[in-house]
Amino acid sequence: MPAALDADDLRRIDEIVATRRRVRRRETLFRTGDRFTSLFAIRSGFFKTRVASEDGRDQVTGFQMAGEIIGLDGIVNDEHSCDAVALEDAEVCVMPFQRIEALSREVKALQRHIHQIMSREIVRDHGVMLLLGSMRAEERLAAFLLNLVQRLRARGFSQSEFILRMTREEIGSYMGLTLETISRTMSKFVADGILEIDQRKVRIVDPEALQRILNPPGC
Repeated sequence: MPAALDADDLRRIDEIVATRRRVRRRETLFRTGDRFTSLFAIRSGFFKTRVASEDGRDQVTGFQMAGEIIGLDGIVNDEHSCDAVALEDAEVCVMPFQRIEALSREVKALQRHIHQIMSREIVRDHGVMLLLGSMRAEERLAAFLLNLVQRLRARGFSQSEFILRMTREEIGSYMGLTLETISRTMSKFVADGILEIDQRKVRIVDPEALQRILNPPGC
């Protein structure tokens, strides 16, 4: 929540949370076509969003973690345009959108905060488009890992070690790469001394090397 809120505003916002909902691993929080009624603040756990591609396969469109908001896709047409699936056991706070809208008209700091959240999602979508449109496999994976640790660090987690909650196949779907390409690129990063990988545990040994892959000297 924005720092400008006083104790009374925080109390009013806290009252918006209608319920807490537990979502088991692989369960769906909402599906494409479901009526949009609420936003969800992720208290714990990890989610992925996905849509069905023209050939019937699932296309991963994003990953969301504790401390982030999910469900913004439903605001435009009053229905959700993707599925949200838990990658591990999770808990969310259910926030009815009509109550958020009403309170944000009174608490300007909350209104601005919501706009910032939506803007951040737009910027992230543009970043994904750049990944898919112009980057090599190594650049895509480097950008993905750096973005992931940046988001984790902002929530108080380690900036060098983390557990991959998503599979390599899901990462590939998100970045427009095959499972084989993801595995080969990760193996190269390990061989080059950039990463250490133990099953799903990842340690970034040389973050500067990842940055150089994204921004080569002289560019």
